[in-house]
Amino acid sequence: MNSLLLRPLPSTSLSRRASTAPKRVGSVVSFSERRCRRGVAAASSWMEEAGVEVLEEGVRRNPAVSESYRPPGLPRPNATVLEAQARVCTGPEQTRPLGEEQAMRVLDTILRSAMGELKDEPVSNAQLGAFFAGMAIRANSFPEATQWSDGERRAMSLFWPRLVNVLPPEVKFIADPEGTIMGANGLTGPRYVGQGTVEMRLVGALREVLAGGHLGYEEVQCVLKDVLPVELGTANSTMVSEALLAAFLIGQRMNRETDRELKAYCLAFDDELGPTPVADVNSLTHYGEPYDGNTRFFRSTLFVAAVRACYGEACLLHGVEWMPPKGGITEGQMLKFMGANTHLSPLQAKTLLEDENAGFAYLNLQEACPPL
Repeated sequence: MNSLLLRPLPSTSLSRRASTAPKRVGSVVSFSERRCRRGVAAASSWMEEAGVEVLEEGVRRNPAVSESYRPPGLPRPNATVLEAQARVCTGPEQTRPLGEEQAMRVLDTILRSAMGELKDEPVSNAQLGAFFAGMAIRANSFPEATQWSDGERRAMSLFWPRLVNVLPPEVKFIADPEGTIMGANGLTGPRYVGQGTVEMRLVGALREVLAGGHLGYEEVQCVLKDVLPVELGTANSTMVSEALLAAFLIGQRMNRETDRELKAYCLAFDDELGPTPVADVNSLTHYGEPYDGNTRFFRSTLFVAAVRACYGEACLLHGVEWMPPKGGITEGQMLKFMGANTHLSPLQAKTLLEDENAGFAYLNLQEACPPL
């Protein structure tokens, strides 16, 4: 165990001293007496200097009830189609083909929603784009074991002649972009170009993605800047079909982004934000867990980072409070529940990382990268 640590384990006496109740300091919940030797009085002035504050008990919510964090204005997805998305909108080895009964149920749900029969739980355009993108990529490029099952083929042959009459043209394009999957009922795809310049560029990129291919760095950046405007609702913002955007994003994920595609996603808005603050520390460990949280197992990263900070190893966590599809427990929820301020600016986080009583900070994506 000692070989895995940058410094020796603390002595028994130090461990006893460190077992005192944690001190809440801004976005830090510090468990080290050594790191907090100046005490609570000094901590309050330090917090004022850093521009942070401890949240009141009344604004905290229990992370165990992670669904309570869901924004009230965000519509819920159709559960039947969402369950199918979890099976078919994933990687070449992880995809689990639908059985005939489930495929029938999913396509019947999509048909009834498109006909306006599901008022309480309709299938959103984003779900339609993601589901049919997953089906198209599996048919075009996945290994035989994760391509369409016989049950999926039978269900699609039964429902597609009816679906083609009620689905919007962009969804029919996503389902069969080159007219090679649905036979005579797949003629929309090859002719579809989109509406306006932005959608035309997105459709061109999607043809490559839906065939299982990859894009160049400039192509990905161009699409992202088109569909993710920095200032929403202004004259410069351009909205595209949610189905097309969902198909593009899940399609890139299913195809496993190349290094250049990932670089394009990471750097898409760097030029909008100015220089990143650089903390004056010997080393800095970044922890970026899946932003949609955990629902099935203990999420220990927060506590690992806190312990490392007690040893003088600066640690930075980043994420969001709540995010679909999983909608699980996140570091942001746990820190907020413990009374921390989870909305620090990058400059405030830099101050925490450099302070000998902290060495630990959490950045919310809303503060770190507002365009995203």
